[in-house]
Amino acid sequence: MTNVAGGQKFAMLLGPMRPSAPFRVVDRDDAISVDPRSYERYTSLADGVSAIDAQGTARLYATLKPRIEDAYRELGEPEPSFDRTLERAMAVLLATPVTAELVHLKPHGGTGYRFVDDRLEALTPAQKLLLRMGPQNARAIQAKLREIALALGVPASRLPASGR
Repeated sequence: MTNVAGGQKFAMLLGPMRPSAPFRVVDRDDAISVDPRSYERYTSLADGVSAIDAQGTARLYATLKPRIEDAYRELGEPEPSFDRTLERAMAVLLATPVTAELVHLKPHGGTGYRFVDDRLEALTPAQKLLLRMGPQNARAIQAKLREIALALGVPASRLPASGR
């Protein structure tokens, strides 16, 4: 959560959830964009997140909170409470702009891509990952995150509108 809340890279922590299918692009009219079939790589993950019981998650978090806080302090994190870090991480993901439009890319580093839109390229690594999941999956994950945040008692006024 600290990595997501602080905008740091965290991909190495998600190794087991990395999709097995390759990332694909389409090149039409001299424009490279994400192939919508690439979004299917994340559908099972989005379905899994969507199936989470928000109220049950809030109850489990409340039960484990003392141990989570202990572990958080042992890590030497600057925030006084994990609650605040968790809320910030959720807000970062909820603030990710999600659009059904084609996401245009430009080659970078030989085998990778960057977003053509500077606004998207300036997003945090977690937000970029959410975008790469595709609009349907990203919106499903954002909806569940909002539901969990509200179940945890985060006031709706402190949560950004999803997928602006």
